Amino acid sequence: MNFEIILSWNGYKQALQVMADTFKNLKVWKVKFDNGEEVVLFKCGKEWFQRNEDGLEYGLLKEIGQKIDHILLGIALS
Repeated sequence: MNFEIILSWNGYKQALQVMADTFKNLKVWKVKFDNGEEVVLFKCGKEWFQRNEDGLEYGLLKEIGQKIDHILLGIALS
């Protein structure tokens, strides 16, 4: 599943490409920024996490996770 989210962060809007994937039996989301940077996020319970080598600020990680949750909820209800 591929989709795009629009994120408002630090006073500007940015379009992010999100692709659902599986890594070692774990559902992950690869998020690609406009500048080409790519991070991998995963959810455990209600909390969002990132790989050790990805350096997102906690607030940004939480915001992206909430956007993904919102999209997945919309898909589940349709």
